Amino acid sequence: MKLGVMTVLLGQQSAEEAFRYLSSLKVQTVEIGTGGYPGNAHLNPQDFLADSGAATAYKEMLKRYNLEISVLSTHANHVHPQKEIAAKAHADFINTCKVAEKLNVDTVVTFSGCPGDHPGAKYPNWVTCSWPDDYLAVLDYQWNEVLIPYWQSAVKEAANYGVTKIAFEMHPGFCVYNPYTLLKLRAAVGEAIGANFDPSHLFWQGIEPSEAIKALKGAIYHFHAKDTKLDMANVRVNGVLDTSHYGNVLERSWVFRTVGYGHDYTEWKGIISTLAAVGYEKSISIEHEDGLMSVREGLEKAVTFLQQLIIQEKPGAMWWA
Repeated sequence: MKLGVMTVLLGQQSAEEAFRYLSSLKVQTVEIGTGGYPGNAHLNPQDFLADSGAATAYKEMLKRYNLEISVLSTHANHVHPQKEIAAKAHADFINTCKVAEKLNVDTVVTFSGCPGDHPGAKYPNWVTCSWPDDYLAVLDYQWNEVLIPYWQSAVKEAANYGVTKIAFEMHPGFCVYNPYTLLKLRAAVGEAIGANFDPSHLFWQGIEPSEAIKALKGAIYHFHAKDTKLDMANVRVNGVLDTSHYGNVLERSWVFRTVGYGHDYTEWKGIISTLAAVGYEKSISIEHEDGLMSVREGLEKAVTFLQQLIIQEKPGAMWWA
């Protein structure tokens, strides 16, 4: 495994400034935002694709700082019921795939997206229960008429540019939000579909990340290192479905935290060890969304924490067995 960072958190710096800083922390890989919610501060596909020398220059910059790209990320709602929003998400995705081809990257991270509840809808409709039966009708429309057809087509288009892995972040609010829904879409579309495994979105759903990793063996294409702190006093009163502002730290049932501030070394050692057990050897990419820490402090604490945990060498022969 390699220690990585999603560089979006350093968006106020140039790519070179961000890479220089991350290299000084002994970070090994970078996850670059190229559109959608992460933005494109460190690589604008439109500018990049218009410049014949951009790929060479970008590779040389990465080499200067002993970094490599783990993935390109363009999280968005590709099946948004408002067609102009969906079209922008798709265009960002395809341009990201074109950039990936030039940078020899085979994996793009995004969201599955969430449609509305009928063709004339204006906003996404995330279904979280199976009764009354209206909700089953919505799910049937979303999955069979919108989601599966879209990704069947998008996977083929991505493959034209050498992108063979599309890693969905399992995120509530979208159709793929847990291992069951990830595997459901993978079964319908094919093995190009996999997970960008982010424990922070699973912790608050009551999912045990190590067990989820086992269930997704062979389907984990990238990993986000981000934590969640559950406030059990609030959970016991209001449950975990919380739509209050993330800034309401004392009132919310859960908040995102830097790794180690939601769950301790024991939990994270289990997660990293289970990743190793299922054969995951790629990047552990830090994503910073901690409202109680500055970007620099949160990132550097996460780097220090994970450097003690990441398994970087292959195991030797079991001489004792």
